[in-house]
Amino acid sequence: MKILISVDIEGVAGVFHPQQTRAGNPEYERARRWMTDEANAAIAGAFDGGATEVCVNDSHGDFRNMPADLLDPRAQAIQGKPRYLSMVSGVELGIDGVCMVGYHSRAQGPGILAHTINSFAFAAIEFNGEPQSEAGIYGALAGAYGAPVVMASGDDLFIAENRPLFPHATFVQTKRATGQNSGISLSPAQSCAAIRAGVVEALGNIGSARPLQLHMPLAVTLRTQTPAQADLFCQWPTFERIDPVALCFTAQSVEDAVRMLNCCSAMSAMLR
Repeated sequence: MKILISVDIEGVAGVFHPQQTRAGNPEYERARRWMTDEANAAIAGAFDGGATEVCVNDSHGDFRNMPADLLDPRAQAIQGKPRYLSMVSGVELGIDGVCMVGYHSRAQGPGILAHTINSFAFAAIEFNGEPQSEAGIYGALAGAYGAPVVMASGDDLFIAENRPLFPHATFVQTKRATGQNSGISLSPAQSCAAIRAGVVEALGNIGSARPLQLHMPLAVTLRTQTPAQADLFCQWPTFERIDPVALCFTAQSVEDAVRMLNCCSAMSAMLR
């Protein structure tokens, strides 16, 4: 059984503030260790639950947050960017199930550090008229490769938002949101223990999990944070401007949509 563990940082226990998520801040150095510890807990749970091969995908920011020498050596690490499948790179290797660790709710939501892909540039993303989170987008991308999401961890609002998408998944609550930058958290040790147990439970039920499948083609709507960002993205001839801060395009697959959105995210750097 092959398992992919995709690890973000905003849903990790003890993480509440943007400074904890950005390299160059002293608080980030501690938060990246907590992120690594939660990844290791998930890796241990996967092997406890019968996995024969585990890949761990560094899925935050520049995708090189977790020190390779601190990761459980039984797992293979997927790090660095750009990569076409982004937060679920590795599903192309024949993965049986995906675990999402340290995830967060979507942009404009009330969860801790809520955003979707790029908080600087993206205000909201919709597929076929439905608002999308990173879990939804990348769960659908994994689903296109036949891999179901079997486990996910994060705050309570992340769980409430995504449970309907992944009804067979095991969810682990690491903290409770009381605001965008505040909440009530498990200790790192408690969170790691809960994640390890959650992965074991998830793999015990993997036979009932189903990949998330979306209707194709996808009508994608992207709302930007500023008109200048929409100006920039609409240099791409296939995009249609809807209003000063919104554009749309059609994608023939989830992978096409992800690659186009990630190109926009990269382009946005010129406006910082």
